[in-house]
Amino acid sequence: MAGQVREPDALDGEAGRDALRNFLEGYFGEQPERFEVAKISGGQSNPTYFVDFGERRMVLRKQPTGELLPGAHAIDREFRALEALNPVDVPTPRAVLHYRERDVVGTPFYMMERLDGRVFHDCALPGLSPEERRAIYLGLAEAMAKLHAVQPEKIGLGDFGKPGNYFQRQIARWTRAYNESPSERVPALDRLVEWLPANMPADDGRVAIAHGDFRLGNMLYHPTEPRVIGILDWELSTLGHPLADLAFACIPWRTTPAQYGGILGLDHAALGIPTEAEFVAHYYEHAVPTAELQPFHVAFALFRFSVIFMGINDRVRAGNAAGEDAARLEPLAREMAERAVEAIS
Repeated sequence: MAGQVREPDALDGEAGRDALRNFLEGYFGEQPERFEVAKISGGQSNPTYFVDFGERRMVLRKQPTGELLPGAHAIDREFRALEALNPVDVPTPRAVLHYRERDVVGTPFYMMERLDGRVFHDCALPGLSPEERRAIYLGLAEAMAKLHAVQPEKIGLGDFGKPGNYFQRQIARWTRAYNESPSERVPALDRLVEWLPANMPADDGRVAIAHGDFRLGNMLYHPTEPRVIGILDWELSTLGHPLADLAFACIPWRTTPAQYGGILGLDHAALGIPTEAEFVAHYYEHAVPTAELQPFHVAFALFRFSVIFMGINDRVRAGNAAGEDAARLEPLAREMAERAVEAIS
């Protein structure tokens, strides 16, 4: 979600698409008649396109055009995670290619296979039966457990991040981002900056591949079955603690529909949506042994999300926000911080 100056993207024009076609013809050694490019709308980060090249149906992810913040839009990390996870029992699209140069579409990019499935952006899952809703959420927990069961060093990701002391480093990182923001101070965030380091559980040494943005909207589900067939958007992935992902996935139960599509206040029983406790318990039923989820972890997840929204707000004011809907997200920094304080109260 890090920012960039908005500039026209090369693939939005004919020249960029011609350059991509020429590249793919050379890469695959084919000159098919069919070549189509369609931009996928939405998101606050990396431009994404459907690309049909003959019988190949792919998705292209690229860095945005313009000046980037250091470490932002790390498509190389996305591709590395996908490529490493493809051979193991974690639902991921197949990695196709990674191009590091800028001479084709103006920025580095990678391509992965396009899977047919369903993406649910509304956590209330309108249009589904209660039984389907429950199964969708339980499928989310099962996919997360599969990811966290992978031993990073066994798939070549032993150096994908710094192992150990994950929460300590993350709290320092997001506190620094908060302190450097030109926005007004948020009382709830000020409290969290003091509370979190003082109440951090002892490091248990657990290291897993942490997705960093593990939520319903980043899952691709089977067209008719309630199981995840593709975990998407690996930009924030690293070596981390599995409870960071689990706590982040619990945010919908802590936020309202107006707060980034939460489900707080809805009739979960009538909808068929499991309670947060049931969701967490289902994760533990399928996960390798992991410490207990505590209010600290949920507060940390909301604290981090709050600072991310503050960064989006800063870019809105500076006129270089990435998402077209970024302005409507302005209240969320304060609201997420307040929800975090509620989690520890």
